[in-house]
Amino acid sequence: MKIYKASFVKGIIKGKQKWDPSIRQVAFYGRSNVGKSSTINTLLENKSLTKTSSVPGKTSEINLFNVNDNLFFLDLPGYGYAKTSGQKRAALRKLILWYIMEVKVHNRTHVMVLDSKVGLTDNDNEFLEFLNRTGEQIIIVFNKIDKLNQKEYLKKILGIKEELVGQEISLVPFSAKMKKGVNDFWEALN
Repeated sequence: MKIYKASFVKGIIKGKQKWDPSIRQVAFYGRSNVGKSSTINTLLENKSLTKTSSVPGKTSEINLFNVNDNLFFLDLPGYGYAKTSGQKRAALRKLILWYIMEVKVHNRTHVMVLDSKVGLTDNDNEFLEFLNRTGEQIIIVFNKIDKLNQKEYLKKILGIKEELVGQEISLVPFSAKMKKGVNDFWEALN
């Protein structure tokens, strides 16, 4: 996909959304520090559109981005960061679940970004269960493949495919750093 325009629209908190529900939404999820912001920046060909941080758990609302005036990208808060207070983790979880289960959109794709060295965690599997309930398209971006050697990569990718057997989920090997997997992502986004 050729990106002609990509801009931040606003941050959204529960119950305060205001967007055209007929415009397709692509929502990005993932644990804190998996490279969600870098992935979005790479896909949108803009290295500073979403703010990346060395401090996990920085995003506390849903950041909405306009792409080419016909698509929204949504950067949801990271989940599972242990150093965040229990109260803040619970609030972020509620916000994510609200978006998944209660927000109605005509056409939506859920994108879970995973760290290829870590793979699927219990937190990831929990959110995948909720995503599967929507009946909407799910893509897993297997990020940071540049940090794996060939043997590690094959082992991890086979392990992920085994865990996803029977689920309608596209798996896209990706490296935000090396810009690998960008075309594969756009092809998977049907």
